[in-house]
Amino acid sequence: MNKLNILRAALLTATLLTLPAAYAATMTKADHKAGKTRISADYKTDKAACASQAANAKDICIEEAKAKEKVALAELEYGYTGKAADRTKVLVAKAESAYAVAKERCDDQAGNAKDVCVMEAKAIEVKALADAKMGQEIGEAKKDAATDKRDADYKVAVEKCDALAGDAKSSCVAAAKTKFGQN
Repeated sequence: MNKLNILRAALLTATLLTLPAAYAATMTKADHKAGKTRISADYKTDKAACASQAANAKDICIEEAKAKEKVALAELEYGYTGKAADRTKVLVAKAESAYAVAKERCDDQAGNAKDVCVMEAKAIEVKALADAKMGQEIGEAKKDAATDKRDADYKVAVEKCDALAGDAKSSCVAAAKTKFGQN
């Protein structure tokens, strides 16, 4: 049992930390709409396949179908926009979905074993959400650093222009503004 949980945690972490680059490639609006339609159809098919099951197995099956849909929609959105915020949403969707499925699987147990199972699932989710948040904060820090570097380079360029006079100075400052995106 413990080895299974460790394996689950390792697989979840590996999945959350590695998103294929294909997700970041933007797609057309038509592809995006077709993707939503496909995901909806897949969800309905997966959910219908759960009807033949009973008790907690049915609940697990339905939760897996919901999780698959949630992750697929997040990945589709990231593929459409390519935004870092949407990449983070993919990681969050995977973490939350994995937790929901794991928690549902814990319902097959009772007493302390169930409590431990739920706590392990929650711990894995918390870790995955923390990794997603850390990635988001690192991205924001990189963006801030790039802005600071650009501003510093602009100040140096303008300072160099101070050695010039008249139209040459005006042209130099205008060129610096254009090059470093200053208004």
